Parts: sequence; C-alpha cells; structure tokens
Amino acid sequence: MAVLVTGGAGFIGSHTSIELLEKGEEIVILDNFCNSKPDMIDKIKKISGKDYKFYEVDLLDKDGIEKIFKENEIESVVHFAGLKAVGESVQKPLEYYHNNITGTLNLLDIMKKYNCKRIVFSSSATVYGSPKTVPIKEDFPLSTTNPYGSTKLMIERILNDLYISDNNFSIALLRYFNPIGAHKSGEIGEDPNGIPNNLMPYINQVAIGKLECLNVFGDDYDTPDGTGVRDYIHVVDLAKGHLKALEKIRKFKGIEAYNLGTGNGYSVLELVHAFENATGVKVNYKITARRPGDIATCYADPTKAKEELGWVATKGIKEMCEDSWRFTKNKGL
Repeated sequence: MAVLVTGGAGFIGSHTSIELLEKGEEIVILDNFCNSKPDMIDKIKKISGKDYKFYEVDLLDKDGIEKIFKENEIESVVHFAGLKAVGESVQKPLEYYHNNITGTLNLLDIMKKYNCKRIVFSSSATVYGSPKTVPIKEDFPLSTTNPYGSTKLMIERILNDLYISDNNFSIALLRYFNPIGAHKSGEIGEDPNGIPNNLMPYINQVAIGKLECLNVFGDDYDTPDGTGVRDYIHVVDLAKGHLKALEKIRKFKGIEAYNLGTGNGYSVLELVHAFENATGVKVNYKITARRPGDIATCYADPTKAKEELGWVATKGIKEMCEDSWRFTKNKGL
C-alpha cells in the first residue's frame, strides 16, 4: 500500500517525500517538472536512503494518472501538484484555472474509480483573502484576491462537495502560510525555474550575486515598516505537518481544514535583515510598486493543528535563513 505524492519533486513535495520515506512509508511520486528539476528524484533517494517509484506525469493527462493507480495499490494521496505563483496567476488566469482545477478533478475521478478515499490537499492561506483581523483562524470567512488563491478555494469547495456526496472520504485541507528554509543536508531547497516568485529564493539569488537587486513590492502597506507581513514557516516543519495530517485521515472520516504556520508575522524588510544577520551577507534591495493580488498582513493561529493533529512548528526565523543560505551556497545558484 503506497502514498501517492503529486508534485513530489517540488519544494514542499520533496521535503515531505523524504519525511514519509524516513518514517517507513511506501511512496509513489508523480511530477511533470514544470517547476522542479529531474535531479530531485535521485536527491530524495540519497537523503532518505530509500527507493520509491516515480512517474513523469501531468495531472492533465488522465490516462497517465490511471496508469499509476493500475500499477500500484494507492491507499492515500498527498496532493501538491499545481501552478503556485500569485503574480503570475494574475497574468495567466486561464492557465491557472485549467491546470489546478482540471488536474485535481482528473485526480479525484481516478481516486474514486480505484476506491482511494484519503487525501491531504495542499491549500493556502490565500483562501482567507484580505482578512479583517489577525491571527487567522480556520473558521474565518473565505474569499480570494487573486486567481491562484481562487483555484485553492475552488478545490477546497470541490473536496467539501465530494465528502457530502460520499461520507467515506477522509480529507485534510492544509492551509499553508509562507514556507521557506531548506533541508539540513543542504542538498534540497527552493530552486524555482526562472526568476523566483517567492521572497526567500529571491533574497538568496541576490545574496549570491545571481540577481543584482531584490524588488520589494510596496512600502505603503498598513504595517510597522510599510512592507507586507507574512507568517514564514520552515519547510521541514511544514512537511511534518503532512505526516500528522496523514495519520489523522487514516483514523477518521470527514473533512477538516488546518492552518500550518508559526503564529508570528515578519515583514519583508524584517526577513531581509534576519537573513543578513544570520548569514553576514548584505542584500541589495529597492522599493517598487505593489504587486497585484498581494495583501498587507497574513499570519496564522495554528491552535487547531496543535490540538487536533499534535503538530507545532519548532524552527525559528534564524534557522530558516541559515538553512536556505546553506542550500544556495551548496548549489552555487
């Protein structure tokens, strides 16, 4: 019996795959490498010391998904695969809706056909839109400010409707805040194709000299220093949250949403300065216009995950910066 990890070669997927393998789980990884690299497949094996099956498949290829279910006994799915950049989603909404929603519908259709009824879904704090207050709790009103967030919210609604139609499903919706950091080995971390959309790899590429300057999108938000405030969580803490969610859905039928965050907010400039302090490397930056779809402040109340999953983020901002920089230097990005 295996766990299918869609998008398992990506940033969060690869770290979660390692945690699953190290815990003794049998896994099958599906990825199309649209925002990951083929060498990740061997790196996961090297770090974990375990082997697993891999399929280069796109979730838009329904026959490709079915082949995996035919050839393996899949008992649960951890679903990461999807396009994930807020700014790009504003520029390419149709691509985001088609890829993220159609791909998930294909996956769910095959899961139903093969009687696989457990799924951990990689959702996002973007489903809270622009919250009126912080910290954010799971029962806050849901809305979105960009197409990427809208795809996550739509998939959450699809999964809710799926559970209503069939109460044998067990579903965990994991609403991530902002994952950063890297594996302690320095072997894997966030390594996007092209210019980074996320802040930490952008900071790293400026620090190592690959990019000249960090663009800080807006300094006129209603925050202490005018730059956007986010809840940054170490990717390994986040990965461990998926294992806790998997334990949960194996014991209970139902659908539940959980915030995965630290409960602390840091501004863009605070993260830049934390990185400089942790690494001793200066980061050049300039203030530019706000990015469409961004909000001022977003950080979690992670109480529910602690109480129901037994999960707590343990790594601080200094460790996140140090691990991320170790990976960047190791790779020579």
